[in-house]
Amino acid sequence: MGIADKAENTAEKLTGQAKEKAGDVTDDQDLQAEGKKDQTKGSLKNAGENIKDAFK
Repeated sequence: MGIADKAENTAEKLTGQAKEKAGDVTDDQDLQAEGKKDQTKGSLKNAGENIKDAFK
């Protein structure tokens, strides 16, 4: 996994956390859900990269 991929996936997770917190503060359930989705997406991408690395 490249450093750029790690940074991008981590940024996506952090963005998701920020969106979820903003949704909590504003009581915006759509924003909360979007934040959770972004966090999950970033985590899954990291997991996929780790699997690829394991088979190298």
